[in-house]
Amino acid sequence: MTQAPARRTASLRRHDREIVALAVPAFGALVAEPLFVMTDSAIVGHLGTAQLAGLGVASALLTTAVSVFVFLAYATTAAVARRVGAGDLQAAIRQGMDGIWLALLLGMAVITVVLPTAPALVELFGASRTAAPYATTYLRISSLGIPAMLVVLAATGVLRGLQDTRTPLYVSVTGFVANALLNAGLVYGAGLGIAGSAWGTVMAQCGMAAVYLAVVVRGARRHKASLRPDAAGIRASAQAGVPLLIRTLSLRAILMIATAVAARLGDADIAAHQIILSLWSLLAFALDAIAIAGQAIIGRYLGAADVEGAKGACRRMVQWGTAVGFCLGILVVLSRPLFLSLFTSDIAVKDAALPALLVVALSQPICGIVYVLDGVLMGAGDGPYLAGAMLITLAVFTPAALLVPVLGGGLTLLWAAMALMMTVRMLTLWLRSRSGRWIVTGATR
Repeated sequence: MTQAPARRTASLRRHDREIVALAVPAFGALVAEPLFVMTDSAIVGHLGTAQLAGLGVASALLTTAVSVFVFLAYATTAAVARRVGAGDLQAAIRQGMDGIWLALLLGMAVITVVLPTAPALVELFGASRTAAPYATTYLRISSLGIPAMLVVLAATGVLRGLQDTRTPLYVSVTGFVANALLNAGLVYGAGLGIAGSAWGTVMAQCGMAAVYLAVVVRGARRHKASLRPDAAGIRASAQAGVPLLIRTLSLRAILMIATAVAARLGDADIAAHQIILSLWSLLAFALDAIAIAGQAIIGRYLGAADVEGAKGACRRMVQWGTAVGFCLGILVVLSRPLFLSLFTSDIAVKDAALPALLVVALSQPICGIVYVLDGVLMGAGDGPYLAGAMLITLAVFTPAALLVPVLGGGLTLLWAAMALMMTVRMLTLWLRSRSGRWIVTGATR
């Protein structure tokens, strides 16, 4: 009678160790990523307002372009983890190389589009006449680093699939430091201005990609995996990424609609919205770290045909997501006045943000469940369902958000619509997890 509880306790502890070992380094790597933009902004900001405005426009374009291809990390993590679970490390690394080759091809395609159209893209994003030349310069130079950025995404997915989130943490932190030093030296030491900032970022990204490639190549040689591009493998990686691309684009559309609605509410509301959105993104890093652990762990269990292990890990990660969500929600409630004071002294902005932040706080446990189940289904390779679920969420959110100005609920009602969006996502993901249809074992789905 006492053996069953003891086994359950041991199983929970094993899952906890796995989650912590993968999630904590993943969180550090995720936090390091936005520091690149913050460093560039701090250094370029001292050059002048026009330069900083130009950087803002160019960075928004680059961030959008790269985030669209985040499926390179997600799909690669799941595919590699399955093969690790099946005990075939050679095939796992070979699968990872297919993702890296796809990243290189996509990166070169993006360059061919961005270089000639940079002025038009900058104008489309509404850059002023004084800021546009700086934005175009930064965008054109930085676009040369997009292949490296996409390789970093794919290679990060390879290492996560291999159950290694420490190496991405070390590379991200080193890349951040190198980026800061290169930017400062080229912008001020070499006198290159905003172009120096762009070149510094390109060099840092290329350096990160080179380190990742060295790690993957070393693993390939150890396990005698081919490094040559394989058309069938690259095509399979692209096909696996399409549903996740649809999911990502749908999520980006939701965020864009929310920002557009906030802009219609007035200057104070859009300012408050941007502050809240920055906090929401920061909270997402903590929850996404658990999701990343979920991708790697679930993929490995399913590759090993360990159905009970996959179910147990899923249940435990949902508990983690819920608990972390509750803690984050309490933290938001307690820190609201201090947090807002860091960004603004405008009373109107604070008045608009305070009640909306309560909605954000209350929705954090829901967000925790959403991120975890999203990671579980990604790890299972259930991309088509994730794409369909996100399209349903977009269809529910859009009319709800567009009704906010009509109903006169202000920013609080808009973030209530965001909470509704997360609730719809939670329901669709929970129903899928309960159905068990995501459980497909074997080295490939």
